[in-house]
Amino acid sequence: MASLSVQTLLVLLVFVTASYCMIEEASAVEGQREFDYFALSLQWPGTYCRRTRHCCSKNACCRGANAPTEFTIHGLWPDYNDGTWPACCTRSDFNEKEISTLHDALEKYWPSLSCGSPSSCHGSKGSFWGHEWEKHGTCSSPVVHDEYSYFSTTLNVYFKYNVTKVLNEAGYVPSNSEKYPLGGIVSAIENAFHATPQLVCSKGDLEELRLCFYKDFKPRDCVIQNDMYTSKSSCPKYVSLPAYVSLGLDGAGTEVSWVPDNEGDEAL
Repeated sequence: MASLSVQTLLVLLVFVTASYCMIEEASAVEGQREFDYFALSLQWPGTYCRRTRHCCSKNACCRGANAPTEFTIHGLWPDYNDGTWPACCTRSDFNEKEISTLHDALEKYWPSLSCGSPSSCHGSKGSFWGHEWEKHGTCSSPVVHDEYSYFSTTLNVYFKYNVTKVLNEAGYVPSNSEKYPLGGIVSAIENAFHATPQLVCSKGDLEELRLCFYKDFKPRDCVIQNDMYTSKSSCPKYVSLPAYVSLGLDGAGTEVSWVPDNEGDEAL
């Protein structure tokens, strides 16, 4: 009888240990709380591409006359109201075949502006799209549940809220000589979408513009930690929208060297 009790205790111990391990594993995957809002981050290619020192086939800055000249997508990011964000929420490896029907649109509107290969959530190197899906897309539940939906939803929001068109109609066009008032750019977006964007600059050039949305994709103000009109902002009171000078295929622009796709500039 005593022997049976010991066996029973051993079985219970194994069961409890296994259950605890399963709970820990589940917590590691689902431990991040649900996000509060989406930020659609858009890149200005004129700012990114002028930093290009190496060309490769996957870098859209190297497409010559076919290179992007309007805002392109960086990513759709689930964020928290406290200024932080979840990342790498599930182990869902990127599979480009899942978005094969979106490939042409993604190449045009969501291209890589670098020759670098960003890290995946699991330590390996991958594509720009793979990085965005694994780091941000996997945290988009319960609004977006799978890879295809993440990319198709992002494209639809990008098309609906056409930042390039809004700024062009307000007179803010690419230029290597003009500087535009930051407040004017912000006001143009606010008048069009009834929400305040977030702007990020690099050396006085507009680098990224972020639109923020509730979970039903209605526009909302972005969470801005510092007043964008103060010296603490990355943007000065007057900013540039540098015109794009094409590189690579048509021989125009700055001379650059061609490198394999897994070398060169680091992806952001």
